[in-house]
Amino acid sequence: MARSIKKGPVVDERLLSKLRDIKQGDKTVVKTWSRAATITPEMVGFTFGVYNGKEFISVTATEDMVGHKLGEFSPTTKFVRHGGKIQKEIEKKK
Repeated sequence: MARSIKKGPVVDERLLSKLRDIKQGDKTVVKTWSRAATITPEMVGFTFGVYNGKEFISVTATEDMVGHKLGEFSPTTKFVRHGGKIQKEIEKKK
């Protein structure tokens, strides 16, 4: 469900203040725990270290990401393949 236009996007003020201190082309990674922060046009071009519960995943904001949340690009679970023994036998043959 979308957030109302009247309220505006959820953006962490501390995150924006960190971005103001850094220059646009700088390669420093801005660490953040705010997975719910919406990517705004001011964030485009910066690299964020988004915490997934274990480590910081590097996410570089592009124009296509505007309007999405930072947490969408930092998965919290690791995919373990399906299939068990049969799948392992198939992969050995390849």
